[in-house]
Amino acid sequence: MEIRSAIGAMQMLRLPRRHLFPLAAGAAALPIASRLAKAQSYPSRPVHIIVTVPAGNGPDTIARLVGQGLSERLGQSFVVENRPGAAANMGIEYVVRAANDGYALLLITASALTNATLYKDLSFNLVRDIAPVASIGRTRFIMVVTPSLPAKTIPEFIAYAKANPGKVNMASTGVGSSNHVFGALFQMMTGVQLVHVPYRNSLMPDLLSGQVQVYFGPTTSAIDFVRSGKLRVLGVTTPARLAMLPDVPAVAEFVPGYEAAGWNGIGAPKGAPADVITRLNSTINAVVADPKAKARFDDLGFEPVSMTPDEYGNLIAAETEKWAKVIEFAHIKAD
Repeated sequence: MEIRSAIGAMQMLRLPRRHLFPLAAGAAALPIASRLAKAQSYPSRPVHIIVTVPAGNGPDTIARLVGQGLSERLGQSFVVENRPGAAANMGIEYVVRAANDGYALLLITASALTNATLYKDLSFNLVRDIAPVASIGRTRFIMVVTPSLPAKTIPEFIAYAKANPGKVNMASTGVGSSNHVFGALFQMMTGVQLVHVPYRNSLMPDLLSGQVQVYFGPTTSAIDFVRSGKLRVLGVTTPARLAMLPDVPAVAEFVPGYEAAGWNGIGAPKGAPADVITRLNSTINAVVADPKAKARFDDLGFEPVSMTPDEYGNLIAAETEKWAKVIEFAHIKAD
């Protein structure tokens, strides 16, 4: 047997190079083929998208639209699971601690980006512990005022607020909320002083009655009041004007460099398979580009924006740093 083995080994050594190269190439291709097969088999069971707000809120609706599109394209259920609590930190930590196999995903909202600065004792770091998968897009906000306020333009509002320091009340849905930090950015860039009034319940009655005078809110939450004349819109917080409000200027037209939007995207636990992330990214990009989905997003005041995982990761890092500066400037402290 030893003699035969030795003879076989010698015969292998005498194989022509043209026979050896295909063998080597085939061996090298095995890991690649294995990874491709694994990515193509994903998902083989239901995938959970963790949403850090209650059902029915804007981000929840966006997650369900994307989940439905993923289910249709990948042939497996994408289940939205609402895990609100602890200012979104509960849901984020759940995904950070989940298995990194791509079956637990996180809908990333603006809260995830500001919490890194608002809460000093977090057991996780979003930039470090969540792998960026795909951008979905951004929620468009508008700056509205009660009609009783004499200002009809942003320059007039700035002049009025400076002439009446500490007398203009700014409503928000809570300390550290998007409304709050978007208004704080406006104050930082214009030098005006607004009195922050956070609400746990609906702020609209007080805004409509003039108890509070200004609100930086999602387009969908205020557009009907604008159209009925119950609120006056001064500007949009994204750099470009909105198709639904073509005559309304961007805040940046008067405050150069001002930009604020509620970004939404999908993340996974750090270490999730690269091939799975690539497949999810391309499929999510296809979902948000679908004309039917785009029409529904437009109804929500949401602008679809597709990115590669690396581009989305850069956005997360940049937005986290941007809002950290605003929070520190405004001395915003979590409740």
